[in-house]
Amino acid sequence: MNPYLIGLLAYSVLLMTVGVVMSRRIRTASDYLVAGRRLGPGLIFTTFLAANLGAGSTVGATGLGYRFGLSAWWWVGSASIGTFVLATMLGPRLWQIAQRYSLHTLGDFLQWRYGKAVKAVIAVLLWFGTLAILAGQLIAISWILNVVIGLPKWAGCAVGGAVAIVYCSAGGLVSAAFVNIVELTVTMSGLLLAVPFALSSVGGWGHLTQTISASATSPAPLLSITGVGLKQILAYLAILVPSFIVSPGLVQKLYGARDRKTVRLGVGLNSLAQAGFAIVPAVLGLCALAAYPHLS
Repeated sequence: MNPYLIGLLAYSVLLMTVGVVMSRRIRTASDYLVAGRRLGPGLIFTTFLAANLGAGSTVGATGLGYRFGLSAWWWVGSASIGTFVLATMLGPRLWQIAQRYSLHTLGDFLQWRYGKAVKAVIAVLLWFGTLAILAGQLIAISWILNVVIGLPKWAGCAVGGAVAIVYCSAGGLVSAAFVNIVELTVTMSGLLLAVPFALSSVGGWGHLTQTISASATSPAPLLSITGVGLKQILAYLAILVPSFIVSPGLVQKLYGARDRKTVRLGVGLNSLAQAGFAIVPAVLGLCALAAYPHLS
């Protein structure tokens, strides 16, 4: 049997097992939706970071690194700025309101603050947006499974969706928080290990920069953090900063914190980690460009 397939199956079983085991802690709706508001800074940090390092910030951002070089940093970097605002300005106040009025979702807050009509309108808008985001996540999973083990893309979407459904539905935010520890460990260790291997395969950083600099087809200064241009950077900031301030999924995770200090510390550390991680997909994209300069 394909060793990659064995590894992926073992990983999937592990995620579902952790989710099911942690579901035993669920006693009330509050336990399920906001982990009983008992999550400490470490769990808030890991569950936020794991949620934020998804398909867009790994597969998608590496594609941007292939096209735009180091300035692909702004994709994940913009998300980092948004979560910093959430950690320092909006998040602690949202947590305080949620704790005082027993709110469990962003929809609960919208109803409390603006009324049922606003909640209903936002719910419909979020349904379409969330469907598109979910599709993007599943398509990224299917691409990876297709490349690694040759699985048809429809089957990859089904497998990825099934694993997520099992561990999320089993124990809600409690399960998700502990599953995220496993996911974050695998994702971060894999990507951070990939960087030195990728650099080695193209002759090291010095040879990489020479190869990129000599490229006559570069659409932008690929070795500049601002090479993509001010217009594109402002577009990333406009799209991504607000998204990571008011994301319903992130706000609900934030509700699970045990106090306001936990919100500031856990979400703030997540912001710093995102800012540091943002360079990883950009470098991997440059390595891919140096090794395979004519990909469509």
